[in-house]
Amino acid sequence: MSILIDSNTKIIVQGLTGNTGSFHTNQALEYFGTKMVAGTHPKKAGQKWTADSGAELPIYANAGEAKEATGANASVIYVPPAGAAAAIEEAIDAGIELITCITEGVPVLDMVRVKAKLDKSNSRLIGPNCPGVLTPEECKIGIMPGKIFQKGSVGVVSRSGTLTYEAVFQTSQAGLGQTTAVGIGGDPVNGTNFIDVLEKFLGDDATKSIIMIGEIGGSAEEEAAQFLKDEAKKGRKKPMVGFIAGRTAPEGRTMGHAGAIVSGGKGDAPSKIAAMEEAGIRVSPSPARLGTTMVEVLKG
Repeated sequence: MSILIDSNTKIIVQGLTGNTGSFHTNQALEYFGTKMVAGTHPKKAGQKWTADSGAELPIYANAGEAKEATGANASVIYVPPAGAAAAIEEAIDAGIELITCITEGVPVLDMVRVKAKLDKSNSRLIGPNCPGVLTPEECKIGIMPGKIFQKGSVGVVSRSGTLTYEAVFQTSQAGLGQTTAVGIGGDPVNGTNFIDVLEKFLGDDATKSIIMIGEIGGSAEEEAAQFLKDEAKKGRKKPMVGFIAGRTAPEGRTMGHAGAIVSGGKGDAPSKIAAMEEAGIRVSPSPARLGTTMVEVLKG
């Protein structure tokens, strides 16, 4: 794989037969031939799912059987919150390399259990509560709108799904395009974090610049900023634009994402913006100016 996924990625859909799974699997199959190779459902093993195009995907009882039969190296999960953690664990047990969980509302205690299991495995989890990952003109996993993407040079990593789309659309409009966009999700306990993705972008020759979009709550942005400062000392640095969502949120109140809680003077927008600026990131004054700010950075 290149940055997480490419044209050779083979994907199992956990939760394929539901309305959400069916809709987004159809969308993925239409996106440059993304290789969706199977679905799973414990009560529908042996059946086939038919796409709008007429293509058929076999359904297996679980991720392990699907991986063994198809050689899949990735899975995407469209399972309701109550069963999403179990679906992630099933994929980990199957040895799936990349697991993407789109589901919103997964209980935090369930994710604590999953995280402990994940840390002892060779699997990588993106999400939960995320839009997924997309490499333009190669592969789409999740719910990102493929039409706004353009193959190019900007790596995008974001806690916010909607602002991921903004960054992608604006860099496409600016003629820069993207290498890969990764929505890591905004929940307090998730799999892949900013540092994981930034490490890959810094090491990728095709990625010439990076957009990082954070949110209030937690300390992930500050930790990522420190990572970038440390890497810059080693000579690893790329032009970056950042943004922090939730600047006007009142302290102590949950705003949208479960992770967007500010308390005790930590996790607020000013501290995150300051950390990003100290790490050499140009912070965009508005989400509507992510693309133009990147153009300015590259010119300057």
